Amino acid sequence: MTANRPTLADRLEALLPQTQCTKCGFDGCRPYAEAMAAGDAACNRCPPGGAEGIRRLSALLGTPVLPLDPVRGMEQARAVAVIDEALCIGCTLCIQACPVDAIVGAPKQMHTVLEDWCTGCDLCVAPCPVDCIAMVPVTAERTGWAAWSQEQADEAHARYLGRRSRLVREREENDARLAAKAAAKLEALQAETAQSVEERAAQARKQAIIQAAIERARLKQQAVKPRNTENVSPAVQAQIDAAEARRAKAGLGEPGPADPGATTGANPATKDQ
Repeated sequence: MTANRPTLADRLEALLPQTQCTKCGFDGCRPYAEAMAAGDAACNRCPPGGAEGIRRLSALLGTPVLPLDPVRGMEQARAVAVIDEALCIGCTLCIQACPVDAIVGAPKQMHTVLEDWCTGCDLCVAPCPVDCIAMVPVTAERTGWAAWSQEQADEAHARYLGRRSRLVREREENDARLAAKAAAKLEALQAETAQSVEERAAQARKQAIIQAAIERARLKQQAVKPRNTENVSPAVQAQIDAAEARRAKAGLGEPGPADPGATTGANPATKDQ
């Protein structure tokens, strides 16, 4: 099985200096290479590659050699970013802008540019809020590919890919942390809700038990008969019946079962005499 051959975009990308400066109008060297391969962009839009870069791209594409598009900038000596330590506030915006991780530092601490890694893209200059970054030429009269080697381009490309992978990994890890945090909050909320439901159910059970006890007491009280009312003498029964009649007349309750003698007003004690 043969290995996949490099595409035209792959070969065009390999001819670019990998500064990732976006001066071509694309977000990096790879998108520019893909646009050239598709015929959507001319090969004269890369200032870091200069005239030599245009010649190489034209040869691969089989197109005429064109002068560098002045809208994209000028071919000039390679520069590196230099940070004024006295002015740097440690905002990290330059670190976020650097496409090859050539700036190191921490929040609220002074940052430093790794000169050997800097591609001179100058993307870190614009976002600096205190204007503490300057682009300093380091190759004198040498410009374009004369100021940049293929080895440097390959190393810059590797760092660019490494940074992209790191950003993807960090984003995924951050998303995982946020998802775990959200899941923990949801679990806590569900536990709290379940506890509230259980508490309400327990309170309802207590109220039901108390209500049932009150109802039983009421029914029991209604069912209680007067004490010492059994096996009494006719005279005492007559008194009880008379008292119940008075209570009924006063609207305090229903009269109890009256003794036959009580309905006539006869004195039970003398009835049989």
